[in-house]
Parts: sequence; C-alpha cells; structure tokens
Amino acid sequence: MDLQTAYLQSVILLEKMIAIPSVSREETLVSDMLQEYLNSTGLTVHRSDNNLWLIDPYYDAERPTLLFNAHIDTVKPVSTWQHDPFRASREVVTLADGSQEERIYGLGSNDDGASLVSLLHVFLMLVGEGQSSDRRYNLVFLASAEEEVSGKHGIESVLPQLPPIDVALVGEPTGMQPAIAEKGLVVLDGIAHGKSGHAARNEGVNAIYLAMEAIERLRSFRFEHESALLGPVKVTVTGVQAGTVHNVVPDTCTFMVDCRTTDAYSNEEVVAMLRKEVGKVASPSGTEGPVIELTPRSTRLQPSSIPVDHPLLQRIVALGRKPFGSPTLSDQALMRFPSLKMGPGDSARSHTADEYIRPSEIKEAIEMYYRVLRGAAKDGC
Repeated sequence: MDLQTAYLQSVILLEKMIAIPSVSREETLVSDMLQEYLNSTGLTVHRSDNNLWLIDPYYDAERPTLLFNAHIDTVKPVSTWQHDPFRASREVVTLADGSQEERIYGLGSNDDGASLVSLLHVFLMLVGEGQSSDRRYNLVFLASAEEEVSGKHGIESVLPQLPPIDVALVGEPTGMQPAIAEKGLVVLDGIAHGKSGHAARNEGVNAIYLAMEAIERLRSFRFEHESALLGPVKVTVTGVQAGTVHNVVPDTCTFMVDCRTTDAYSNEEVVAMLRKEVGKVASPSGTEGPVIELTPRSTRLQPSSIPVDHPLLQRIVALGRKPFGSPTLSDQALMRFPSLKMGPGDSARSHTADEYIRPSEIKEAIEMYYRVLRGAAKDGC
C-alpha cells in the first residue's frame, strides 16, 4: 500500500463510519463494520466489547512497543446541525479571503474518525512492509470505545489484554501538532453539614453559608506548583443544591467541583490538598462530625505526559512540529506509560454542529505519521 492508496481508503472508510451512529456505549454497529474491514486485511483481529485491536504480525518481545490509539465513539449530535450528522457530506466552501477548501461534514469526522482511519492505514502500510530489519519497534493499533464518557468498557478494560506498551501515539484533532502533556480530571462531590431551624427565628446553622465559605476557599486557593506546559491546576465549582421550602434553614448543601489536574500533582494529592483547605471552615456549635466533606467520584483520570527528550517526540519536533500542553481529556488519562496526542483536524470543531474534516488534513496526517515512524525506525521508540 502506498501513501495515495492509504489516503483514498482512509476517506472511504471514514465516510462509512460517519453513516453508522456510534454514540458512546452504542458503538456495536460501527465496531462490527470495522471488524469486518480489519478482517479483510488478513491480520488477526482482537475484540473486547466494542474495542478492536491489531498486533504487529512480526511482534518481538525484545523490541519496544508503540501503541496507535484512536476512538470510535462520538458525542450525541446537537440540535443545531444544518447537515445530516449521519451522512458524509462533501462540499467545497468559499472562505472569507476568497479561497476555497473541500470539507467532509459528519458527526465524528473530526473527533475522532479522521485520526482513526489515518493511524489505521499507516499501521497497515508499516506492517505490510514485512519483517523490516531497520524497524526496531513493534506496533499495536487500538480502536477504543467509550472515550467520550471515559467508560469502564473502553480502553481501560483493554490495556491489560495488550502486550506491554512503551509509548503511545494517540490520534486526536490537534492540527498535527504534538500535545505532550494533558490535564487529568477529578470530579468532587461536596456537602456542607449544618442544622435545620425555623427561618423566622435565630436558630439553626445554615448549610448554605457553610458551603459558601468552602466554595470561596476553593475559588481563591492557589497550588504552590504549576506545570510548565499546562499551567495551574484549575478548580471550578459547577453546581450547588440546597433547601426544600422557604421557611426552613437547610441542614445540608451539596456542591459539585470540576478539577483539571496537571503533571505537577497526582489526582490523589490534589484531593488531599483541597480537603485540607475546606477543613478550615469553622465548625459551628450544635453540629457533629465534619462540616465540609469532599468525595471524589474517581481519581482514575490522571494527567499524562511524555519526556521532552523521548525519541518519538524528538523525531516529530525535527519535522517542524511544535509541542504544546492540552487542556482537554482523552484516553491518555488511563495510560500509565508515556504518551502524546497528535492528529488531523481542530479540537475547536469537536462536539459542535456541522463538525467537519478536510480531506487534505487526512492526507497530511498519513504522510506525517509515516515520515515520523519510518524516520524513527532505526532509533526505536
């Protein structure tokens, strides 16, 4: 397979994927289609739930292993789509400067179909070259499910079934620039404990006021260390709920906190530091136990990164690409090995009405992936 054939087949496969609804946790039909497509390559296809993967037929346990990963699921289409989200629509668009560009509209075209088809066909090109004596690394290709919801039946369930992975290249829309660090996520459920009373009298301990003090502490709290690429840990209160009727002082107030963590701290460290801060809220008389509780829903979505001197990254930089830190979450959050993300498209188009990819971006991605991997052949990964 040459580069032009890889490009043409990538576009055809992408159009087929768009035509099959694949919202998170409902990816069975698109996974079935992809499995049939992968079977046609003659390689052994592995499947767990709706995740599919291929292992280098020339796998050698003595060599390092590079994982290609992209996801097959999408978010639900928003109501403002002007195109059919489940049909690949090709259009030539005239831009403000008078120039024209070709686009393929469709749900999942940009996030994450273009990356998936590009990585897949580069994988097929590289393993199709046979037992190359100058390729000093193994390849694994993984099309994962439930990425958009960080689901338990996505990549997390598959990684233990793969060979040991040394580094991953995750396909996500980055304009083919390498995101070498990515924020993690912790969602905290907070609860303030007060004491009920009649609102007409000076009695009770208003849990709303306790929560307000805790929320102010979270808003103004500053972490000592910042990530060079990702900046500070970002803490945002995104929901508050209290009270049932107007004349009762509420004894509880719940609130929700979104924490975007960085490589400066582990998720567990962030939780411990925030708990310590809200623990400074004074305990009023008449209450028992902790005034403020913070409970993480999970700490599994950790920040991720790759060393700046990693050979894979150095090869990408040598080809003129500029590393950056990404605020958005991907399957990297569940990887416990070095990883970077780089793929065709633009993150700003993701999860929007009339999402699209340019065919030229797919062509560029295939060529860049191939140059990176062939150039790194003698260096290993």
